[in-house]
Amino acid sequence: MNYKVPASLKACLLALALTVPPASMALADTTLPAAATADQATATKLVYGLLSDSRYAYRPRALDETMAKDVFKRYLETLDGGKQFFTQADIDSFAPAQAGVAQAVKGGDLEPAFQVFAVYKKRVDQRMAYARKLLKQDFDFNGDEKFEYDREKVPWATDDKQLDALWRQSVMNDWLRLKLAGKKPDDIRKTLDKRYANLSKSVNELKAEDVFQFFLNAYTNAVDPHTDYFTPRTAENFNQQMSLSLEGIGAQLQKQDDVVVIREIIPGGPAAVDGTLKPGDRIVGVGQDKSGAIEDVIGWRIDDVVAKIRGSKDTQVRLEYIPAESGIDGAHRTVTLTRQKVRLAEQAAKGETMTVPAKDGEPQRRIGIIKLPGFYQDFEGRRRNATDYASATRDVAKLLAGFKADKLDGVVLDLRNNGGGSLDEAIELTGLFIEQGPVVQVRESGGRVTVNGDRSEKVSWDGPLAVLINRGSASASEIFAGAIQDYGRGLVIGETSFGKGTVQNIVDLDRWPASEGQRFGQVKLTIAQFFRVSGSSTQHKGVVPDIAFPASVDASEFGESTYDNALPWTRIAAVQHTQYGNFAPLLPKLESLHASRIAGDKEFQWWEQDVKQFREEKAKKYVSLNEAERMAEREKQENQRKERQAIRKQLGLPLDPLAEDSSDDGLTGNERDIVKDTAREKLADKRPDPLLHESAAILADALNLLEQDRPLSAQVLPQSTAPGRWAD
Repeated sequence: MNYKVPASLKACLLALALTVPPASMALADTTLPAAATADQATATKLVYGLLSDSRYAYRPRALDETMAKDVFKRYLETLDGGKQFFTQADIDSFAPAQAGVAQAVKGGDLEPAFQVFAVYKKRVDQRMAYARKLLKQDFDFNGDEKFEYDREKVPWATDDKQLDALWRQSVMNDWLRLKLAGKKPDDIRKTLDKRYANLSKSVNELKAEDVFQFFLNAYTNAVDPHTDYFTPRTAENFNQQMSLSLEGIGAQLQKQDDVVVIREIIPGGPAAVDGTLKPGDRIVGVGQDKSGAIEDVIGWRIDDVVAKIRGSKDTQVRLEYIPAESGIDGAHRTVTLTRQKVRLAEQAAKGETMTVPAKDGEPQRRIGIIKLPGFYQDFEGRRRNATDYASATRDVAKLLAGFKADKLDGVVLDLRNNGGGSLDEAIELTGLFIEQGPVVQVRESGGRVTVNGDRSEKVSWDGPLAVLINRGSASASEIFAGAIQDYGRGLVIGETSFGKGTVQNIVDLDRWPASEGQRFGQVKLTIAQFFRVSGSSTQHKGVVPDIAFPASVDASEFGESTYDNALPWTRIAAVQHTQYGNFAPLLPKLESLHASRIAGDKEFQWWEQDVKQFREEKAKKYVSLNEAERMAEREKQENQRKERQAIRKQLGLPLDPLAEDSSDDGLTGNERDIVKDTAREKLADKRPDPLLHESAAILADALNLLEQDRPLSAQVLPQSTAPGRWAD
């Protein structure tokens, strides 16, 4: 790639949208130190040095008093974003800790963070004890009470009485959900008592490493919403996610109560090849090699169990497990597996063929669909010139070759909820659809602009193309969709995208102290801003589709515009690039055909109704605690599902495999039957997708119009011999 970075920062360039915040986890250490370890102190100083230096950070920020307050505010939001545990008195008592934030970061002394967390841990214990005490009584669901769950902008509770009232309503809501799902009082008490006890336990068993990461990310996120700190373990997980591969047994695990349970066996992995383990089996012990002692892992946090199971390729691991059908008190069994490199194929690009039926004398069209969940790349594999390294572009190219061999009429690339990934992959993927040319402009902190582009004249697909996006399409997705739009290479359909226009680099903190092993973690650091070849930034504004679907989520609720410290929108000079087509003359006709078709498309109309209802419910920011009212809402939803399924049968439409599912079982993810929950997830992938079907129909419309109207075709696609040749 063309973009140059300082040698000390050379790693991998990313175009990522969101980083999932660290979740509550469980481990055995219930005590936390009052100060950081030597390694944590060093890591903190290194992070501060990076983010305050314009040679590295795109927008460095001085850690002054104003920023220190912002860091502390974000730390409190990480711990208690719903304002359910701290009172205003607690916040007032944190004044000395807040005053010491700047020195804590600069000097690597995390005593303020640990002091606040100690109070948080105590408050969680108190709240959970109160919630469990409430379960001994009965509740009256005949009144007009409302549980206001959206507490982001409410003030801190003035005292414990206010928190008592909040938690009473929270417990009532949990109880009512289970009651409406058909649970009996004794079962409800048992379920909720275990839920609250587990929540308290998960917080109490957090490690100092977790608190350290929470606090340091409060600092990095204050600098930039997409700058994050990773501990060595978090960094390993992040890199595996990007490479879609790991070395282990090939099983997806989930924590359930005190036991780690197999949720899914990954096809092609050692566990799948061996065939012994299956979903629902409980792992209770792990040993290394054929004869290593087996350690009891009951009660361990899931990432510690995973760390024991993972290991270098061709090494062996012994698992002691209880078969799913035996129950928790069943006989223990043992299996020995040889670790291998496992490809996470479920998260890779997938293809299918969709048929748009013939209508009104127009031919039947076969449209290739490619669903790309992320712009993944095995950076290490590519560095080693491995022949089989994971790459989104390589996987898509294979699918396109198959579509071409099958002589499909067009391709829809589905980038909905694709949060980004490798910048290189975004550039190379664009190159599959254009001969050669610029794809994205990258501006560094000093103002220097570098143009990155596709150098290969080879085109994998020169036929009709559409790109489907939504608000969850971010960063690398926006680079690709923006380039396709600027080149006039294809139609962009859907919702306005996320609006993230910055580039991140992974910086390994172990480089500077020249340490042996992984000690200090990594930083995902914003180092540049990207711009489309047209000169416009996607920052805040995102990519606006050519054919728009109703917005499923408001820009004020999700997207770059929701970050208070995001970079503003701007633009730079455009760079010369080929204009394969100009779809402006075609869009009014496509809009008219689209509007006419969805007027008779039940699935699309139902989707619009669901979006409207969801947004109305979300705008209320509360739920009723009146049983009759909630039951009426539930019955209305269930009747609606049944009615829709009956209409599908009547019209011969594909059935919804989840139409018979209850709208709300009242359970959390780790309380459900894992085997059934996994099966339900698989069925969800097969639900009718009216947006994807309509996107294929729009692309077929475009192809039909251009074939039938030569003057229009000449106006829309003047370069008929270039890639993007839609009609011969």
